[in-house]
Amino acid sequence: MTTSYDTPYDTPSGAPEVIDRREGPYGEVVLRRHGGLLQIIANGCFLMDTSDGRSERRLVDAALGALDGRPGPDVLIGGLGVGFSLAHAADEPRWGRIAVVERETAVIDWHRSGPLAELSSRALADPRTEIIAADLVAYVNETSDTYDALCLDIDNGPEWTVTEGNESLYSESGLAACARVLRPGGVLAVWSARPSPDFARTLRNAGFRQVRTEEIPVARGVPDVVHLGIGPG
Repeated sequence: MTTSYDTPYDTPSGAPEVIDRREGPYGEVVLRRHGGLLQIIANGCFLMDTSDGRSERRLVDAALGALDGRPGPDVLIGGLGVGFSLAHAADEPRWGRIAVVERETAVIDWHRSGPLAELSSRALADPRTEIIAADLVAYVNETSDTYDALCLDIDNGPEWTVTEGNESLYSESGLAACARVLRPGGVLAVWSARPSPDFARTLRNAGFRQVRTEEIPVARGVPDVVHLGIGPG
């Protein structure tokens, strides 16, 4: 989805404006406007903004490309964020059900009736879309639903989590929980702000097959990456 915020690598000037600040069970979450960009900050840690979204879109495309051509595959997206992954999935007619797990009520509100609706309103109106208000770590351990693809973007990467509770998701036991929600031949795709060879090894140790890392170039610094693996079994 192309939006007025798709102006990558612009450097905003002036001080950011706080639009909303919430205190929740996982700490503080803030929505800011900085120039023409919207930014999400969690516990003082910058998470994402509306400047580009190419790597979030690539996360969804890489998962679909790694599937075996099955018709109408269902995808579970971990993390709503600014909505790039959801919007891109909804623009792809090949997806079946598009479920998004988001634990921050504030983020869901900002999409449904706030400034982020510009990015996601069409995707939210898509009958394939479902927003699930839950912690992803708990969800993959407890749900009876299964999916063909699981796209994770809830942290800055396996080695740079937003909260300590998320760290377990990238362990062998956490990856086993991810695998249990994948149908046979299903794909796990994990976004990261930097490559993680240790995580790639953990994926293999957890039984994932055809593990690979795809780099997405950025304007400055190390590339973003998508870690991919086919579920065991």
